[in-house]
Amino acid sequence: MLDRDQLETFAVVIEQQSFDKAAAVLSITRGAVSQRIKALEESLSTVLVLRERPVSPTPAGEVLLRHVKAMRVMEGSALRELFPSPKPHAPIPMSIAVNADSLATWFPEVLKEILLSQLVALEVIADDQDHTSQLLSRGEVIGCISTSVKAAEGFVADCLGAMEYRCYSTPEFSRNAFPDGLTVPSVLAAPAVLFNRKDSLHDEFLKGLFGFSIDRYSKHFLPSPIALLEGVAMGAGYGLIPSTQAGPLMDSGRLIDLCPEEAVVVDLYWHHWELEPPLAHDITALIIKVAHRALLPASVSAQAPEVPSLAVSTPRLRDTISSVTVQQAEAERHAG
Repeated sequence: MLDRDQLETFAVVIEQQSFDKAAAVLSITRGAVSQRIKALEESLSTVLVLRERPVSPTPAGEVLLRHVKAMRVMEGSALRELFPSPKPHAPIPMSIAVNADSLATWFPEVLKEILLSQLVALEVIADDQDHTSQLLSRGEVIGCISTSVKAAEGFVADCLGAMEYRCYSTPEFSRNAFPDGLTVPSVLAAPAVLFNRKDSLHDEFLKGLFGFSIDRYSKHFLPSPIALLEGVAMGAGYGLIPSTQAGPLMDSGRLIDLCPEEAVVVDLYWHHWELEPPLAHDITALIIKVAHRALLPASVSAQAPEVPSLAVSTPRLRDTISSVTVQQAEAERHAG
């Protein structure tokens, strides 16, 4: 049996990325932290922690960190079932990774229901959709939204749907920068607005448009979907924006679609543990329900999952997911 104090100390060290900070959180000495980690490593006959700055887990440590996070969630769920008293229980700490564009468009509906349930002390880590899966594999989160169709061993990747990106600018910017439309010389001269240096959407768009890669073009980096949208709307450049996010500005005439025949469609997947505790299972079901309603159908190659059956022990979330199902059915009935 693994020692619970040692496991919790290990998890706090990794979360705080420091032995000293972990000692402060746990209200013990740094020496006690080191002794617990050393004893845990000896009991497992493997190194769990890379003693660098910042501290990070080894591959074996990543496996153990996932175990500790699952254990926390399962223990919290069990206590709520065992003691369903009127006295409020402390929310269960839980971390997920979500791409910034989802956070700015459809994911707030998910957040509203999770946060109002008061069951979870939620940490949302925002990152590019091509890089969130790294957080899951390291054990830092219990689930993530990613563009990767392939799940790592021990995880499941459920297809959520697709986000459509189109290339927008203000009418004035278009007249000045692209008098003859989007041409290679004009693209090389005009500033594009990108999310950050990891953002590859603009490169994909230009490659699809011209048939070859272009990377030596001027770029603004605005690492916020709202800031990126505002940068384009103020006329600072042109850029790829989710069509749902740009819709109101298109309707008002502040933005125009520079290339109606060309769009970038990105399939999104929810990666999560294969064996989920009940509360995490309910959150997975909620995310899939809301995504299927908000996103476009995924590409033919993407497999749409069956919605997971609901777990017990989280009635507020369960009722919420049921209401989403009813709303979706009503919308489909009226559309028909």
